[in-house]
Amino acid sequence: MAPLPLREILREKCENRDGGGGPLPAGAALPFARFIASLRDADWLDPSRASAYLRILAVVQVAGAIGLLLCAQNMLDPRGEPIGTDFVSFWTAARMALSGAAASVYNPAAHKAAEQALFGGAPGWYAFFYPPVYLLFVLPLGLLPYYGALAAWLAATGAAYALAIRKFSGGAVGLLPILAFPAVFVTVGHGQNALLTTALFTGGALKLKRRPLIAGLILGALCFKPQLAMLVPLTLVVTGRWRALAGFFAGAMFLVGVSWLVFGAETWRAFLVENALARETLNQGLVDPAKMQSAFAALRVLGAPLAAAYGVQALVSLAAIAALILMLRRTRDPLLQMAVTACAGLLATPFVLDYDLTLLALPLALVFSRGSREKFLPYEKSALLTAYVLPAVARPLALYAHLPLSPLALGLFLLTLMRRVNAEAVASPSAT
Repeated sequence: MAPLPLREILREKCENRDGGGGPLPAGAALPFARFIASLRDADWLDPSRASAYLRILAVVQVAGAIGLLLCAQNMLDPRGEPIGTDFVSFWTAARMALSGAAASVYNPAAHKAAEQALFGGAPGWYAFFYPPVYLLFVLPLGLLPYYGALAAWLAATGAAYALAIRKFSGGAVGLLPILAFPAVFVTVGHGQNALLTTALFTGGALKLKRRPLIAGLILGALCFKPQLAMLVPLTLVVTGRWRALAGFFAGAMFLVGVSWLVFGAETWRAFLVENALARETLNQGLVDPAKMQSAFAALRVLGAPLAAAYGVQALVSLAAIAALILMLRRTRDPLLQMAVTACAGLLATPFVLDYDLTLLALPLALVFSRGSREKFLPYEKSALLTAYVLPAVARPLALYAHLPLSPLALGLFLLTLMRRVNAEAVASPSAT
């Protein structure tokens, strides 16, 4: 019998694949088609494999943190930076405020001198650009020694973050993915406040349906970091949540009033004067743009002039706001609304750093919990994986490879949320 032509052999193999389950779609045997299919369905990312990856990620991060601590000498890591880096500014500001010199926190020379006195002349200056409201949050930390304060800060804010995200997911997300999220590691390494901002954002979202006034009060506490909360009032207006909106402004104004009474009008005047320096920090790149994750920073990393960077950021911000409004009109679900607000807010601000990406835990938890309970949409699992690992690679890629990928990744994840909103709107028209 004459041998079959190669084309016939390949056709027969395709038709008999998986025990004769029928012919494959045209081009499915091509590597590119297989790659697209793997992104679309992500069947390879099953629960057991995902769990294994998470355990490896957690071990690597914990080992890195332990190694850093073991190599530290005189409170300084091998780079000569204090353990907790940015927490230095919080703790020093708290000590200055407790000593009655709250206004001096906003005097860069005085603040730097206090840091160096407390840390034996440690190099650099860890700026404090937060409003006096934030001094209320960190003031008790000044009563503790540095390492005790750092441990208490991370433990308290970390517990609030973990409990809030777990509840937000309805228990669908375990503590391992919540705590192994690379943004958490980045936040802990910097001693930053992203765990607190995420806990407040999530806590407000959880109360929005049944206790709107309380939700607004919680969300109003985000006034200490306004760039991450700037879209919250818009969301409350578009969705007609007027009691929550009243609570938002009442909570913010209450904290402003208390800080005014505790620290005095002089401290607020000093803060407003220092705001000019904060703007120059952004404009002059005093904080390396590669450390930031906005469209503005991406353009600066790529060498674009300041005006072009601001122009692109304006377009991205408008697009994020437009997408947010469109999605808010498609769903009445407060959890979905706030998840979208969190993602859009990260895109809309020019000043966002890698630890601020902790806020992505909110939309990540929502998409995962609903995909697990119902069904993952095409490409949704791949989008989840991309957004989850983004904080681990965003800064290194921008710093060493000049590849600022965060705006693109955030934009794609916002599109993923739009598809989720539309899918749920179609499935439950009464919810729109």
